[in-house]
Amino acid sequence: MKSRIAFLADAESKNAILKKKIIRLCIKGGKYSIADFSREINASVPTVTKLIGELIDDGFILDLGKQGTAGGRRPSIFGLNPGAGYFIGVDIGRQHLHMGIADFSGKLMNYVQDVDFVLEATTMSFRSLCAKIKDTVSNTGIAWHEVLAVGVSLSGRVNPEKGYSLTYSVSEDLPLKSFFEQELGVNVSIENDSRAMTYGEYISNPAKANPNTLFINVSWGLGMGLILGGELYYGVSGFSGEIGHFPLLHNNRICRCGKIGCLETEASGSALHANLIEQIQAGRTSSLSEIYKEKGDVSLDEILKAVEDEDVLAIEGIEQIGHTLGRSIAGLINIFNPGMVIIGGRLMVGKDYLMLPIRSAINKHSLSRVSSDTVIRFSELGRRAAPFGNCMLARSKFMKLM
Repeated sequence: MKSRIAFLADAESKNAILKKKIIRLCIKGGKYSIADFSREINASVPTVTKLIGELIDDGFILDLGKQGTAGGRRPSIFGLNPGAGYFIGVDIGRQHLHMGIADFSGKLMNYVQDVDFVLEATTMSFRSLCAKIKDTVSNTGIAWHEVLAVGVSLSGRVNPEKGYSLTYSVSEDLPLKSFFEQELGVNVSIENDSRAMTYGEYISNPAKANPNTLFINVSWGLGMGLILGGELYYGVSGFSGEIGHFPLLHNNRICRCGKIGCLETEASGSALHANLIEQIQAGRTSSLSEIYKEKGDVSLDEILKAVEDEDVLAIEGIEQIGHTLGRSIAGLINIFNPGMVIIGGRLMVGKDYLMLPIRSAINKHSLSRVSSDTVIRFSELGRRAAPFGNCMLARSKFMKLM
């Protein structure tokens, strides 16, 4: 393995740099001829031919045969070898995890949703998580030695560069990334869940991708990822995207961060849950009333199911979330002038009940000349966004492409 990937760690050798450029081109554009590569990376045909041969020997590139042309000699074309290895993406939620497995070409081969797991900030819990990751991969028929890298996302503040999560840790002296690498035996990247979702959505459909995109993750909490100039934006400390803790409101509600008036207190799954409980306790009629009477609580999943079943109280709650969220997005549009705003996370199951008030608030509060060219849509990947994003982040970082 070391000889096969040695060029990835070489930042000075011209050939190593050109090899990475070739792989980057294949990731972004798919298939190229020797002449195409030569033109794109500004290298001679003999040099490109030699490098392609080495990449084929190392298993990263495949000769895909002759390309059809209108006349003349047909050139061979080359592309990524899907079987060069696999990348695992793990998204850890409050009481479950989702996992995706992508091949080297970036195709999501397997997706496992809602694996029961409650993560705690203990060594035992993280070791159990690593064992579950390995077992889940094994159950899909992929041998662990075929795994090149793993990407893990968690909620809260995560610094991918230093490998720390401020929400979860096993030791002050050992970054979470390093712990995972010790347990799993492969390269591991860690990421905030909203940024992982953002990257997954951005890279999944190049034809629709916009280099200036905001992704709003409306789940139990509220997060955001930013693609600016075609790159994930992290901020100076790696903690960008904390839209949930923007001090927008005057409601005197204490947020889980300890501050008062955070946007998350009225525009998130936790806010929807709190509002529904208050309304039921106040005597409002709902299909959720019996559930609350029996259990003394209702889950977010039950509330979202009630929205899908057209429960009036649940619909009112998600519409209220939409209005508040839309007002904040209008402000973001005025600041960033993005080409696209994507709404994802668990609350997107509310569909038009969520999107219509969002659009209404944006129309009301944003500057029309600023927002007129901004596309606003739901995530196309849904709950696959974070696992797929983690797979692709793991690939990009393993290949030293970002």
